Amino acid sequence: MDDEREDELFDSELYEEPEPFEQDGPDLFGAEPDVAASDEPVALEAPPGPAPREPEAAVVERHEAPLALYRRYRPDTFADVIGQEHVTEPLQRALTNNRVNHAYLFSGPRGCGKTTSARILARALNCAQGPTPIPCGECQSCRDLARGGPGSIDVIEIDAASHGGVDDARDLRERAFFAPVSSRYKIYIVDEAHMVTTAGFNALLKVVEEPPPHVKFIFATTEPEKVIGTIRSRTHHYPFRLVPPKTLSAYLGSLCEAEGVAVDSAALPLVVRAGAGSVRDSLSVLDQLLGGAGPDGVTYTQAAALLGYTPDALLDEIVDAFAAGDANGVFASIDKVIEVGQDPRRFAEDLLRRLRDLIIVAAVPDALTTGLVDVAADQAERLQGQASTLGPGELTRAAEVIASGLTEMRGTTAPRLHLELMCARVLLPAADVGDRGVHARLDRLERRLEMTAPEALDVTARPVSQPETAGQRPAPSPVQPTTGAPAAAPASSPEPPTASEPPSADVAPARQR
Repeated sequence: MDDEREDELFDSELYEEPEPFEQDGPDLFGAEPDVAASDEPVALEAPPGPAPREPEAAVVERHEAPLALYRRYRPDTFADVIGQEHVTEPLQRALTNNRVNHAYLFSGPRGCGKTTSARILARALNCAQGPTPIPCGECQSCRDLARGGPGSIDVIEIDAASHGGVDDARDLRERAFFAPVSSRYKIYIVDEAHMVTTAGFNALLKVVEEPPPHVKFIFATTEPEKVIGTIRSRTHHYPFRLVPPKTLSAYLGSLCEAEGVAVDSAALPLVVRAGAGSVRDSLSVLDQLLGGAGPDGVTYTQAAALLGYTPDALLDEIVDAFAAGDANGVFASIDKVIEVGQDPRRFAEDLLRRLRDLIIVAAVPDALTTGLVDVAADQAERLQGQASTLGPGELTRAAEVIASGLTEMRGTTAPRLHLELMCARVLLPAADVGDRGVHARLDRLERRLEMTAPEALDVTARPVSQPETAGQRPAPSPVQPTTGAPAAAPASSPEPPTASEPPSADVAPARQR
């Protein structure tokens, strides 16, 4: 019985197994099942309207961003290092004489060429023709250590700020005894060496004192006094210095020509001033200005606004107001400083620098031509005029007032108030009872006398400068002897005799009578 029921359940006539992937009703595309299940391709009708266009792949050309200026123009030889001749020349002579020490200490401010000189020294030591003061630039070592090169496995640069512990020093000591892979020397350049701990320096002491013949050490630091004395005594110390402004300005001008960007001659001193003698900082500032240059290049107005310096026109305005004693002009200039968003401290620094230039111009007349004061040609004329209107005593007193006030402005909550008080003291030299105040008042008196002296000299010198001829000179009135009555008075009353002229002998007896 059960078998019969099973046969009825699975009878082919009563139950037909569906084909695989077969579905009832229309499919997703709206086609009937028999049509969708057929093997022939089905042509779907396109919706009315224009045929849709296939999207085209947008082609965007992206130029690779150039490297920073201080990386693109990093020197490859000692001759390209500017402002450090006191270091590069002895190093080149040591390479020529083959008397290179096993350890060096390069110290100096940031961005003055310490790490760059260390790389050049390593390049000169491992050159195929070396040790030589001028690397060939063709061997494998020179190409690896060149500007933009991949680097050499035998020249190891260590950042002591993150690898200055005793474990790092112990690892360096163990690796130093292995011979170089493909170069003559294995050179360790330890940057920021003052960040190495005392324990790290003590761990390095033995290998720095007696290294293997194939190992050289070059320590670079901005704070050499933090390097322990036992390490300093085993190195040759070369102190680097800040680059002079004239040298740095000429170097920046050559880079601008190489970049093909016009830069105003008055803008370069601002870049040098912002860099403060550091080549890397100056190149970073110049790179920022070149990046935002317009069609006319880098202008003075753009550089002054971007770097936050006070425009020369505003400094000229307040200096002229000081010379004239115009309090309204002085405080109006301060109001302009605040209105444009200028930092009062920066304005005080710029004003102090202008007073310094005026003091030098007043003391040394040829300071502008000899380069003692480095300014543009049009500004040189303004400085000469301002130095002539303000005396040396008044300039010195104003500079001392601004300098002391600038020191007091640090940390103040009301910088504008301090700036106005400083300028008020400059305008009132009588409030200063010291020698500076007396000299400032004397300078003002001398200027007033010089302003009135030419008129008096013209009045007294007029008869001498313009002599009258005999025909134009009026005939003197004859003096008659007074025997009895006094002489008749002339038609016009004569001028009374001056105090310097004594009364004549003829007039005296008449008065007595």
